[in-house]
Amino acid sequence: MLPSLRFVPALLLAATAALGQPAAPSVPATDTYFGVKVTDPYRNLENLTDPAVQTWMKAQAAYARQILDALPGRQGLIEKMQDFDQRKASVVGRQVFIADNDRYFYLKTRPQDQQPKLYYREGYRGTEKLLFDPENFEAGKVYTINEFSAAHDGSKVAFALSEKGSEIGVVRILDVKTQQLYPEVIERPWGSGEWLPDNASFTYTPLNSADVKDPAARLNTQAYLHRVGTPQSQDQAIFSAKLYPKLNIKPAEYAYAGVDRDTKLAYGVLYTVDRYLYGYYAPAATLTKPTIPWQPLFKPEQEVTNFVSDQQYIYFTTSKNTPREKIMRMPAAKPDVATAELLVPESPNEAINDSELKATKDGLYFVRTRNGVEAKLYFVAKGSKTVQEIKLPQTVGTLTLQGKNAQSSDLWVNMVGWTTDRKRYRYTPATRQFTSEPLSTEVEYPEFADFTVEELMVPSHDGVMVPLSLVYKKGTPRNGSAPALMVGYGAYSKSTGPFFYPPYLLWALQGGVLAVPHVRGGGELGEAWHKAGQKTTKPNTWKDLIACADYLVQKQYTGLGKIAINGGSAGGILIGRAMTERPDLFAAAIPEVGCLNAVRMENSPNGPANTPEFGTVQKDDECKALLEMDAYYHLVSGTKYPATLVTAGMNDPRVIAWQPAKFAARLQASTTSGKPVLFFTDYEAGHGIGDSKQKQFETMADLLAFSLWQTGQPGFQPKSAAMK
Repeated sequence: MLPSLRFVPALLLAATAALGQPAAPSVPATDTYFGVKVTDPYRNLENLTDPAVQTWMKAQAAYARQILDALPGRQGLIEKMQDFDQRKASVVGRQVFIADNDRYFYLKTRPQDQQPKLYYREGYRGTEKLLFDPENFEAGKVYTINEFSAAHDGSKVAFALSEKGSEIGVVRILDVKTQQLYPEVIERPWGSGEWLPDNASFTYTPLNSADVKDPAARLNTQAYLHRVGTPQSQDQAIFSAKLYPKLNIKPAEYAYAGVDRDTKLAYGVLYTVDRYLYGYYAPAATLTKPTIPWQPLFKPEQEVTNFVSDQQYIYFTTSKNTPREKIMRMPAAKPDVATAELLVPESPNEAINDSELKATKDGLYFVRTRNGVEAKLYFVAKGSKTVQEIKLPQTVGTLTLQGKNAQSSDLWVNMVGWTTDRKRYRYTPATRQFTSEPLSTEVEYPEFADFTVEELMVPSHDGVMVPLSLVYKKGTPRNGSAPALMVGYGAYSKSTGPFFYPPYLLWALQGGVLAVPHVRGGGELGEAWHKAGQKTTKPNTWKDLIACADYLVQKQYTGLGKIAINGGSAGGILIGRAMTERPDLFAAAIPEVGCLNAVRMENSPNGPANTPEFGTVQKDDECKALLEMDAYYHLVSGTKYPATLVTAGMNDPRVIAWQPAKFAARLQASTTSGKPVLFFTDYEAGHGIGDSKQKQFETMADLLAFSLWQTGQPGFQPKSAAMK
């Protein structure tokens, strides 16, 4: 197996290019889904260990790499990204933990770093100290810190390490005072664990196998309790179907457990991609007992999406009969959703962002958004039911909250917009003042000073108004000549809210229009918006994007032959079905590590956990919905499809590499447009999580350069006739 196709010898690349793209080996299979007979011409590509499959994928990757690397302007894009990066002495990631003693833990990247490193400091103004450097941990290997969790007293920190984007590796535990690693190695964790109030133990859930291709790796998982300083073999299983068969836990439901020190309750929670919580509770003191008396806490039909607590109450968000969600509370001493009281009613025009809910000593903070692009901060004081809006120091696109614990008044807010970098403030409740407390270097980007941001509402195929965000340079002509890059997702109720990422803004610097359609399936307008792009309603997701693209052409922001579309992971459904339904509308499509063969998803390791979002082949209506959202099965031979760049990660634990492989193979055999269909598998990466900084730049340069090439932009047109 080649170590990295980014560094394949030049002679091999030249030979591959001379031979052209080889046709994929085809061993067809036929399936019948509730009376619908379907032929799968590339079923054999699902065997990623087949030598013929490996040879084809490597040849495709080598060919794609040569074409992309030769694009004029690509290297210039990378250099500009590096210039942006060099301006910041440090970038601190979004995960920041502040212990009870005000000790800060965070991941930070400097210009000379390829991977984030783990740091800590005593208080905001304390001296920063390096705790762990994954790049220098083991000679010849580069690890990624996927995430970390620190003990409440700041004495220890556990962190998850993995290689090559697999996200599956080990958890190591470090003593902060001595900066020494504890001897035990926790194998195959999904996450870094949840610390108990004793600061000496934590819960975690290991997978059954580290092989991303193993179908049993994620089934029948168990939550364990680990005591620091003891081997993993001594860990006690505390929550699973095996231990508690009467709980009717399904094989695909991930079993997690933890302890809340405020309510003194242990929680056992079952996770899939279903956003409705399904969980149990028990007295925390029983967690180490032979039998834990688990009692129901939340059921999926109650549509609870998140919860936090203090010593008196459990606060939770729910979308039950409430499309934009409401906040309820119930006494921690006797939790019962059926008798919970309303604390914050639904807003008629703003959706609660249920991931941003913080309980402090003073009360409950939460965030609402309008159309997913304008965020506001609200507060309910303890002993009150009055909702107060807290005036922010600036207009905010996306707002995230951070607290210390429920016994503290501390609250920090992070604010970001499409063209404004993230800013971090401490909020002081007594004075209602915001004080800047940045962790990352604050720099200016004069290149973006004359950018225009437009927030529009566009009618979709059924008359529903869809939010559409546009970013472009002031003076960009409105005559249909500007290229447009449309970036979308539309799944799991995740909002594509305003984000600041300078590499994407390079599109606008090249004279293009960056467009983000907030399609159904996301959470921009609340849970009703999510349900309107899920399972049997999934076609709304790509029809919304198509409607927004038609609008951009009609209003001459761009023109036919000038639009590139991009989305990754579950966004592969969006991109794959948009380009197969309206191939005439788009110049280029870039589905990255995308779900492109939805009806076969359950045959992959991560597929069963995704059935709550997309459906199952075991049910008639959901099976037909999966067929409808399956881009692979909608490819029609003899059709002029747009230029396409399909990517996969061989170590991807979320979307297995054969999904994009099958789509690329069938697209190459079907299209008659003469436009390139490139398929690049990265053998040193997974789902993109954990990629080195340089690899992130190169991936973005591939996306931008390929799109600028295919939309006809000067400076990106190859001189070689073979590439035109």
